[in-house]
Amino acid sequence: MANRWAGVTVDCVDVARVAGFWSALLDRPQGPSEPGWIYLGHRDDPQPRLVFQPVAEPKRGKVRLHLDIAVDDIEEGMAQVVALGGRFTGERHEYDEGVVVVMTDPEDHEFCMAQYY
Repeated sequence: MANRWAGVTVDCVDVARVAGFWSALLDRPQGPSEPGWIYLGHRDDPQPRLVFQPVAEPKRGKVRLHLDIAVDDIEEGMAQVVALGGRFTGERHEYDEGVVVVMTDPEDHEFCMAQYY
């Protein structure tokens, strides 16, 4: 049996707001979606789909799984996240291979943004 990674699902209170943030940040258009849900991408895309499902309760605590986003310029990437309604957590790590910052989307789902040298 062959298994493959098909997507990542994000629980959100405001599906349109959070999906809109990720769509703009990653330049991924909305694909066919179930009512009330938003899918970025299509099932047969080379990249896994991002799926945003509605939930009643807001996020609590740190997420245990997060996305890593590679950018050409960390400062420009951070500014884009803030302009789209996300925020910088204040966490920044400098490594020999690059810099990594921890950002959040509009509902405080953490993710890493990295500029590799």
